[in-house]
Amino acid sequence: MQDPQPDFQPRPGVPEELGPGLRRVLAPNPSAMTFRGTNSYLVGTRGIAVIDPGPDDPSHLEALLSALRPGEHVSHILVTHAHRDHSPLARALSEATGAPVMAFGDAGSGRSELMERLATSGMVGGGEGVDAGFAPDRSLADGAVIEGDGWQLEALHTPGHFGNHMAFALGDVLFSGDLVMGWATSLVSPPDGDLTAFMSSLARLASRRWQVFHPGHGAPVETPAERLETLASHRRMREAQILAALEDGASDAAGLAARIYTDTPPQLQSAAARNVLAHLIDLARRDLVTWRQGTSETSVFSLA
Repeated sequence: MQDPQPDFQPRPGVPEELGPGLRRVLAPNPSAMTFRGTNSYLVGTRGIAVIDPGPDDPSHLEALLSALRPGEHVSHILVTHAHRDHSPLARALSEATGAPVMAFGDAGSGRSELMERLATSGMVGGGEGVDAGFAPDRSLADGAVIEGDGWQLEALHTPGHFGNHMAFALGDVLFSGDLVMGWATSLVSPPDGDLTAFMSSLARLASRRWQVFHPGHGAPVETPAERLETLASHRRMREAQILAALEDGASDAAGLAARIYTDTPPQLQSAAARNVLAHLIDLARRDLVTWRQGTSETSVFSLA
């Protein structure tokens, strides 16, 4: 598979200056789902906000602490969402620094009523894995403003990839978590992923002007408006493919994914099936498809 960002080669654990008062430290957790690894961001020059501490890895904790310069201290810990590659280190970093952990809510918060029913029925999400025990010290409401030492961040609830997903705006710079990335489209895996919410979150971000997005994985997104439109168009294209495939007969998500994602490596086919399932649930909400056998990974869908 071709490398989507061959020039993005940061060294894990080594702070990189992205701009005044902004550094990135890459976690050492590369994978098919995390690309080079998780991007942790340090915002500020005295009291530092750490955005997405990353996986529970002592070496990354040491790297974040070592990145602090003389006179700096961690004052805030912000988590975009409760996947295991983003949130687990938050508690250890809080214990080491005394800084509070802030996020939209715990791992189950922010789901729609339908997704909550699916979770209660036993549907399990896929992808990076849920940090089920995650709970912040302070829950942030949509639009909350976090003020630090010379900086101000606006918290935006942007569900879709995950129910409790938040993006954080520093003026016209956005820390976009896993909602918008440049190297790949986001996995949307029910019940934590919700395609209806994902499309709404993209539209919300598209209503504002942004200079750059700093994502949870991969290089900065230098053309945010163009990327948002590309992601929305990609989802509309997938929807059209699914509806066309269903014209040939009813199928489950895995069967449709095998027919549609023909260039996807085998190790990513299960993720592709989860994306298709997210589309099918969204289409069912809009009465364009129906399903049999309840709503699960093995449900059979057909055109309405």
